[in-house]
Amino acid sequence: MTSASPPAAELLDEAIAKGLTRVLSIQHAEGYWVFPLEADATIPSEYLLLHRFLERPIDPGRRDRIARCLRRSQLPDGGWPLYEGGAADISASVKAYFALKLSGDPPGAPHMVKARQRVLALGGAAKSNVFTRITLALFGQIPWRTVPAIPVEIMLLPRWFYFHMDKVSYWSRTVMVPLLILCTKRPVCRLDPAAGVRELFAEPPETLRHIDRFVPAGVRKNALILLDRLLKRADAFMPRTSRDRAIRLAERWTRERMKGEGGIGGIFPAMANAVMALKILGYPSDDPDFTRGLQALDALLLARGDEILCQPCHSPVWDTCLALCAVLEAGLPRDHAAVSTAVDWLFEKQVFVPGDWANRAVGLAPGAWAFQFENARYPDVDDTAKVLIALLRAGVLNDGGRRDRVAAAVNWVVGMQSADGGWGAFDIDNNSLYLNDIPFADHGALLDPSTPDLTGRCVELLSLLGYRHGCPPVARALRFLRKDQDPCGAWFGRWGVNYIYGTWSVLIALRQLGEDMSQPYVRKAVAWLMSRQNPDGGWGESCQTYEGPALAGRGASTASQTSWALLGLMAAGEEQGDAVRRGIRYLLDRQNDRGEWDETLFTGTGFPRVFYLRYHGYCRYFPLWALGVCRRLLTTGRTLEDEIRSNDPVDLPLPAMK
Repeated sequence: MTSASPPAAELLDEAIAKGLTRVLSIQHAEGYWVFPLEADATIPSEYLLLHRFLERPIDPGRRDRIARCLRRSQLPDGGWPLYEGGAADISASVKAYFALKLSGDPPGAPHMVKARQRVLALGGAAKSNVFTRITLALFGQIPWRTVPAIPVEIMLLPRWFYFHMDKVSYWSRTVMVPLLILCTKRPVCRLDPAAGVRELFAEPPETLRHIDRFVPAGVRKNALILLDRLLKRADAFMPRTSRDRAIRLAERWTRERMKGEGGIGGIFPAMANAVMALKILGYPSDDPDFTRGLQALDALLLARGDEILCQPCHSPVWDTCLALCAVLEAGLPRDHAAVSTAVDWLFEKQVFVPGDWANRAVGLAPGAWAFQFENARYPDVDDTAKVLIALLRAGVLNDGGRRDRVAAAVNWVVGMQSADGGWGAFDIDNNSLYLNDIPFADHGALLDPSTPDLTGRCVELLSLLGYRHGCPPVARALRFLRKDQDPCGAWFGRWGVNYIYGTWSVLIALRQLGEDMSQPYVRKAVAWLMSRQNPDGGWGESCQTYEGPALAGRGASTASQTSWALLGLMAAGEEQGDAVRRGIRYLLDRQNDRGEWDETLFTGTGFPRVFYLRYHGYCRYFPLWALGVCRRLLTTGRTLEDEIRSNDPVDLPLPAMK
């Protein structure tokens, strides 16, 4: 490995200036940034299938442009992956084939033949996951008995019971409650046999019965499968009065969360289930909640040339706070109009109403931020902590009129700490891991436990405010991070791919905390990052690492993951080291004429092993951020966070601090 020379100051300045100009040019007039958010083929497929189920006419031009997007993402082997560069996934492939067929693609077309062959090679449509099986049941392609039992009477269970909606994550809750109505009513959208997908099954679909099988040595899982089969047998004997009461309760719960313009939960699957539930309950197309739900779904469509991308949700708060951090690290003055308008917009989005999180945080005052334009019931710790970090960078503590707003948000973050010392995204102690064994949870993403990346973010925030090792929430969080470090030295990344993301998030927190960065556990993380640098000087990590941790830190280099690795190494004092020099050179050499970096791989995580994301903003602001930090460290020896970090706790009212 050859040593890289330090980047010439003029090259660094030029790259930062180009990147800064580009990011500023795409800021919206209202002050926010928002970039496309791309998932796999299931989201556009479900959009097309939803319209068929609702019998809602869809503009042929829109339909064709969505279908074109699906065809483009098809693999050469005929299937569809969960992420760019991934292998064909049976569930995504079944939905994409079904959606294209209903959109008019003839079964004999070469791409449809290849898709069908790939699905059958993967075992046929019966091997699909639970959500795909539900979709197939909704269209009469498989019997409803093949779907795990999720009776609507779940709504009547007490909180202390083995299963309760408060025990699952926010995203599971918002998806499941309207789904309870659908799976209890068992509607079927009848299709002409020629329009169905019988050809995707390895056996006659009407003969299917028990798809979820008992497993060797899986005592709890097998017990839950047995319970599922008993519930299916008992379904016909459920008392009508309790069933009707449960349906009314599920409907009320769903409607209450459909009131905002952003749709229930702000995420596509929940929105789609909610409007389908209202339809099968008999509500007309002009029902206000139904209409608002459809508008929220249509708002997720994004035209791109001759295609239309259907996004899983919007990410303006997340994009704005990260872009704001990047432009400030790149040297933009705090009094610049782009900074002040972004700060104003972020404060406009602060949420002061209680949401589902309040069920576990009784008495905790609201004051947080959500991910989307509007999702008032479901703010999250990650956005709130990162927004606060961006606001602190922007100097808001000098604005006495906003200190109480900052204090309310910090208080909320501290109050959301779990008993294990870490933080989850949306709830406290959402870690009933046994629930991932129920047949419905074959995706393994039912829960929202504490994770190192979120915990690191919260430690970084509290450290910037002057709280150190002696502060109880910080001390508990540090113990969590020490305990959760992987044997290789890295930290798991729940919301970004993967160990590079988690390790960056923790290392920057440790630096801000004033931790001794020469400690063995820190150096082990640094050594791990260095060992994962690619020959081209960059870093990359595939989504496949969630399937096999032995692959941690391995993958084709990307601009975003290279930036995370650089930020982590520079936080550990390696800005003069060869690894950082080579990483910076990687970014300098790959900046395009627009001042951006090209990136097609998915580096965001929705749910490990199930759902991944390509944040189109990551390759715009993270490299700019890393280059800005490098220049500051090489010229002043300090980062912007070093300059704003308090030596003593900031005098903020924090009643939740314990």
